[in-house]
Amino acid sequence: MLTLSMEYILLLVRNYYDILLASILFISITLYKVSGRTKDAKSCIPGSLGIPFVGETFALLSATNSVKGCYDFVRLRREWHGKWFKTRIFGKIHVFVPSVEGAKTIFTNDFTLFNKGYVKSMADAVGKKSLLCVPQESHKRIRRLLSDPFSMNSLSKFVQRFDNMLSERLKKVQKEGKRFTVLDFNMKITFDAMCDMLMSIKDALLLEQIERDCTAVSDAMLSFPVMIPTTRYYKGIKARTRLMETFKAMITSRRNGKEYHEDFLQSMLEKDSCPVNQKLDDEEIMDNLLTLIIAGQTTTAAAMMWSVKFLHEHGEVQDRLREEQISILKSKPNGALLTLDDLNSMSYASKVVKETLRMSNVLLWFPRVALDDCNIEGFEIKKGWHANIDASCIHYDPALYKDPMQFNPSRFDEMQKPYSYIPFGSGPRTCLGINMAKVTMLVFLHRLTSGYKWKVDDLDPSLERKAHIPRLRSGCPITLTVLQDE
Repeated sequence: MLTLSMEYILLLVRNYYDILLASILFISITLYKVSGRTKDAKSCIPGSLGIPFVGETFALLSATNSVKGCYDFVRLRREWHGKWFKTRIFGKIHVFVPSVEGAKTIFTNDFTLFNKGYVKSMADAVGKKSLLCVPQESHKRIRRLLSDPFSMNSLSKFVQRFDNMLSERLKKVQKEGKRFTVLDFNMKITFDAMCDMLMSIKDALLLEQIERDCTAVSDAMLSFPVMIPTTRYYKGIKARTRLMETFKAMITSRRNGKEYHEDFLQSMLEKDSCPVNQKLDDEEIMDNLLTLIIAGQTTTAAAMMWSVKFLHEHGEVQDRLREEQISILKSKPNGALLTLDDLNSMSYASKVVKETLRMSNVLLWFPRVALDDCNIEGFEIKKGWHANIDASCIHYDPALYKDPMQFNPSRFDEMQKPYSYIPFGSGPRTCLGINMAKVTMLVFLHRLTSGYKWKVDDLDPSLERKAHIPRLRSGCPITLTVLQDE
């Protein structure tokens, strides 16, 4: 009888193997989730960690691949779990920190209780010696050596070169048809301006090659980090290899005396004879060239695109901004380029820039890794967990900003609560390009509003798929009207 029972059981197993395996997997996942919730209750942070390693990675990638954008992943979990929640992404536990108090705790304890945290694909894309990824001891040295070219005093030459480039390209658009896509236009001009400032590159074919590879690297920054041909990660890593070869060839050419330019790269190479702590090695130079190009292009171009959309939707703001900019234009000789003094006099334009950055949130959150167990506002953060300062949640908090979804530059007539306005982060890791981003946006707004009016031709609010920063899928196409033609 026992023998027959065992044979019968084996027969069942053979015939229903797939069903049994699926059932075991389902039961295991259910038990794991129940266990995860129990742990969450003890740590006071709600959320679901999902299955080991994978967690909710595919949900994040799915949101990134949708027209709602990757922040929809965060928005949904906040609805499910509350403002504080935790999840598992790419094998790491992430806690989303939604408050000014939490932001202050983390930013003021950078390098002591927290360190920069990025998903593997981002770190692989920009390089291990990028300012975004290096440990504290290297970060302070690299940041110090990179900072001078991005100070306000050093940017005076950049302001005039960018103003000249922008004026000429807007005139070209005007002659060719007056209709263009703002995002594409700005991606191209910010890229060309960055490459000119950093490496004095003007050759169209070389610029096209570098831009194509930088785009592939940028696309790989929020992808699944597996080297499978045709995937975004694979293409991005291959493109990074080509870029490093291009940068290395430039460095070699300059060291051999074949080229000389007064630019960022030359200033780095002139430190060759300095002590080790006063210069960058070649890998540090190349990784940070790539980081500066990508960071300077994608975020600034997106912010400029959003400013056009917001100003189109708020005619009274556009009119007030135009009045200020025309006044500045009339105070200068005909055809004169902008100066830093001109930008410093743009009080209302500066508020437009601030409000654009608050509402667009081109940097959705700032990731940090806990270096030890700690407590933030009563919530327990374990060593090794990622604490993401949620800039979007803070910038849209009605307790901090009245009518937060309303585009209102005049809200910056008053001082904001510390750590309530963080588009560039804060503390020792504040974005290195903060000044460049501001002057670029001010020059753009000046030339656009003092010379033109415009109409947005596609009002679809859908976001671009696969982008790690929010950008309109349409790119914001507009039709220009020259002011003198009215």
